[in-house]
This record gives sequence, structure tokens and C-alpha cells, in this order.
Amino acid sequence: MTQAQEAAITNTRTLVGRVVSDKRSKTVTVLVERRVKHELYGKIVARSRKYHAHDEKGEFHMGDMVEIAETRPVSKTKNWVVTRLVEKARLV
Repeated sequence: MTQAQEAAITNTRTLVGRVVSDKRSKTVTVLVERRVKHELYGKIVARSRKYHAHDEKGEFHMGDMVEIAETRPVSKTKNWVVTRLVEKARLV
């Protein structure tokens, strides 16, 4: 059973974000944006965070929208694995 299948079966956290870097082998950097209400002023603010996710086959590229799932630590900075492609990057 692969890591992606393990993540899909168990009850793990999943996030959806855009791939902003695919330069490293077997790793993609995923930017996850969320909208939250500011604690004091009440305005809706965009918050973002980057996650390093494991991509075993190197099939995801810059601009792709992907779903990542939390998994056991793969390396010092990788605790996420890409589970599926949500939307392919559009060509400009």
C-alpha cells in the first residue's frame, strides 16, 4: 500500500493548495490559502502557508491545484503527501 492510499484510508487532515515549486526531486511546495476573520477588526483576511509534500513519481508541476494529506515524517520538513490532482495548471 502506498503512502497516498494510506492517507486516504485513515482519518487524516487534508488541505487543497497550489503547487508553487517542483524543482526538487520527489517534493513539491504547496501554497495553501485560507480566509479568516481578523480577531480585532472583523475584516476577512487572506492567510497563506507553504507545505512541502512528497510526490513520489514527480507528476505534479507548477500551477497545479492539488490535495495534500498529513502523513508520518518523510524527511526533516516533509510531513505531507500529495493524494490527488484537483485541477491541472492552465497554459497562458
